[in-house]
Amino acid sequence: MKRIVEDIKSGKFSRIYLLYGEEAYLRKQYCEKLRKALVLTEDTMNCNVYAGKDINVNEVIDLANTMPFFADCRVIIIENSGWLKNGEDQIVALVKSLPQTTYMIFVEEEIDKRSKLYKAITANGYAALCEMQDEATLKKWVLGLLKKENKGITADALDLLLDKTGTSMENIRQEVEKLICYKYYEKGITEADVQALCAIQIQNQIFDMVEAVAQKEQKRALKLYYNLLALKEAPMKILALTARQFHMLLQVKEMKLKGYQDGEIAKKTGLNPYYLKKKYIPQAAQFQMQQLTTALTTCVEAEECVKTGRISDKLSVELLIIGLSM
Repeated sequence: MKRIVEDIKSGKFSRIYLLYGEEAYLRKQYCEKLRKALVLTEDTMNCNVYAGKDINVNEVIDLANTMPFFADCRVIIIENSGWLKNGEDQIVALVKSLPQTTYMIFVEEEIDKRSKLYKAITANGYAALCEMQDEATLKKWVLGLLKKENKGITADALDLLLDKTGTSMENIRQEVEKLICYKYYEKGITEADVQALCAIQIQNQIFDMVEAVAQKEQKRALKLYYNLLALKEAPMKILALTARQFHMLLQVKEMKLKGYQDGEIAKKTGLNPYYLKKKYIPQAAQFQMQQLTTALTTCVEAEECVKTGRISDKLSVELLIIGLSM
């Protein structure tokens, strides 16, 4: 990311940029920064955006080879095309011989570094990984957002905010904006403000539900499940996320028993280091390996019962929670 900031400051740009990774907020922000630095905001003639799996490749190639209209350059933005996973030989050829008046920005969540297009982009441009940020970075960022609005936040409130929102920067930004508006006439944001105003993401609610199961708190686990249903979450989605949670806990438990370091576990599981240390490792410690294996098997059986019509989806998850929390 520093490279992109330096390019913008110096005005010396690569012909091609690739922004990839889990953190959608960073992908969006840096794409916008590059776009604004390369073309005027109102210049719609020389900035074209293509998105999705059905992009017309020939149209992109023709446009890339077209001179800009009364401007120094043309910018083409390609979003979530899948080309960096599935391959696209014509675009590979374009990247290798891109006209001097054209800049391309690829924005992708998932890529394959073995693909010809990725290799062509890195050989002729710059690829930036937009990954989920750690706890310290997120806290610093939130404090910066609040400082711009002349607001402060207590340490406990900041911890609670991240617990509720998760590590998605877009989720955090939205909740921070709500807090700023809520405390418009006051400077300080407290834990009570966060508790009253900020929504808990579904993954965090699933985490709390599994926590209640681990502690054999059946009533609390069921209450959390009913809360999710009240929020119009589909039972099968809840079941899938619960199964995923037990699967991740099983992996974490197994690797901890084998002596893996936290950094290695985060890399192998793809879990954010902040959540791994604060939530997954402590929660995994509450289960025995056999309990996690049984829980995962039970989730699979519950899904099969629903798909074969033997039981309703809502009741299936309810019975799953009751059985695991006994």
